[in-house]
Amino acid sequence: MSGAVDWRPSASPGVLRERAQLLARAREFFAARRVLEVDTALVVNAPVSDVHIASASVTLGAAQPGTTAPPLYLHTSPEYAMKRLLAAGSGDIYQICHVVRGDERGRLHNPEFTLIEWYRVGMPLAALMDEVEALTRSLLGPAAAARRGERLSYAEVFRRELGLDPLAAPSSDLARAAARFGLEARAADAGGDRDGLLEFLMAVAVGPRLGRGALTCVHGYPASQAALARLDPQDPRTALRFELYCEGVELANGFQELQSAGEQRARFTRDNAERARAGLPVAPADERLLAALGAGLPECSGVALGFDRVLMLAVGAEHIDEVLAFPTSRA
Repeated sequence: MSGAVDWRPSASPGVLRERAQLLARAREFFAARRVLEVDTALVVNAPVSDVHIASASVTLGAAQPGTTAPPLYLHTSPEYAMKRLLAAGSGDIYQICHVVRGDERGRLHNPEFTLIEWYRVGMPLAALMDEVEALTRSLLGPAAAARRGERLSYAEVFRRELGLDPLAAPSSDLARAAARFGLEARAADAGGDRDGLLEFLMAVAVGPRLGRGALTCVHGYPASQAALARLDPQDPRTALRFELYCEGVELANGFQELQSAGEQRARFTRDNAERARAGLPVAPADERLLAALGAGLPECSGVALGFDRVLMLAVGAEHIDEVLAFPTSRA
């Protein structure tokens, strides 16, 4: 029976060598900029509250007799821990780590994947976009040589691809557009979940057309999709957030980071209300993060880059399994 077990890695030796070279190149990139590498815990005490991200829970050992072991989670990003380091005075930091997100599997998704996440103190979002592009070009190597850099607003890409203003169009117009792209009629007719409609349209109709022959940063996301980003003081309808696309693939998500503990708690509360409406588990607020924000997070911007996806583009892979030694299905 042992001969029937699929024990071999899904990535070739050549791709594994390329993976190691790109990781070394990333570390050289940050070392040249005097950004400190840090290493935070994989197992954490609080899940993310984002309704679109599923945290994987874990149990470490048995509880003492008569007690219940507290729930623990595998981090979906090192963001909360890294912000605690920033509040403690770390200065510029980066981390290369594995993260886990439940319910994610497909050509571009494995439940466990590698993020490069970093934070720059005092750096405005436009400068961080430049830095993300510079690192991505370094990692892509020859695959980036002919690509132009592009900056477009979220409103611009929706107008260009769908003829819709995502900040002003009524939900009924968004629902009709979503139905044209395959969203079930009953879901589209509901129309009440405006962000759900926008995210569907970005995923299936707009995003796949971005970054063709380019490295495209899309900025100015709706304020309702701010997550942990600050709102734009010049246009409070939008957030100081961007995403990087290349050949229709989202590679990075960056923020001008929210510093207010009170506003962050309010966002956690709104997320949990949405989770409850969707029948999802309610996520306890990360009180350590809130305490760190209360103590004072420095003015900073941060971004997470999907390393495996960049590697896919660099080597011409069609499926994420081609760049992983052992995807979850055969781990």
